Amino acid sequence: MHFTLIANSNFESTSRQVENLKNKTDINEYYRIPILDGLELLNAKSCTFDFPFHTHDTFNISLILKNTFYTKLTDRFLKAPVGTICITNAKQVHATLCDHYIGNSFFTFYVSPDVIKKLNNNQDVFFKDNIIDDQNIFSELYFLSLNLNKSDIHFEKRLKQVLTSLISKYSSNKEFSYGTKQLFQDFINNTFFDTFSLSKTALQFGMSKYKFIRLFKQETGLTPNNFILLKKIEQSKELLKNGNPIFDVAIDCGFYDNSHFYKNFKRFIGVNPLEFQNAFFAI
Repeated sequence: MHFTLIANSNFESTSRQVENLKNKTDINEYYRIPILDGLELLNAKSCTFDFPFHTHDTFNISLILKNTFYTKLTDRFLKAPVGTICITNAKQVHATLCDHYIGNSFFTFYVSPDVIKKLNNNQDVFFKDNIIDDQNIFSELYFLSLNLNKSDIHFEKRLKQVLTSLISKYSSNKEFSYGTKQLFQDFINNTFFDTFSLSKTALQFGMSKYKFIRLFKQETGLTPNNFILLKKIEQSKELLKNGNPIFDVAIDCGFYDNSHFYKNFKRFIGVNPLEFQNAFFAI
């Protein structure tokens, strides 16, 4: 009996430690700075949830700060150690897996393709190597990540310089295609996804829903459901940037309620809708 009490006590103590540890995680911060076409940044601190397959209109330049960073692409599985830079190109489908107990810490610069192209003498940019180990570039980007609000460090000038160095050393000018997107392109451009039905859509294409899912994923890198959810998230981001009330945004973008909206928004963006919106209206 005495042994059982000790075991239970140890178990309860360990459970409390795990719970306390998880309560200290996921304290992510989102920023928006009015430079470089509206630079957006994510400071992820001990993030314990996974980001599902998705894309961005921007180049994502992430500094890996704590724990190995795991990224899935459509054709590769990448491991980025602490102290390296992980880059996903604009429109590149990817997912991020985080440690569910200790968490992963990383800092991401979301940089417009137009800005990147301009820094490369108006030539297209593609990073074939997604993991870059360059301590000079890492250190400069890390310094900038710690000094976002310092007016005396010439933040914009230094960021342009380090991005130019990153592009010149590690990118290719060759335009990259993520695959042929002919079969579903008109469908994607002309469909209102709030009324989407998988069975009906597959029937329109003369195929089973399983074949539709397989071919759609081959062409887009995403399942139809994830693609539609991502479209809703992107639509909600624009409405939040314009200052629309969060409840109205949730309903207008086809979410059941605020809880459903908050949960899915954070899965893709890293912070909840209020934290994201605050980044655009912070004084």
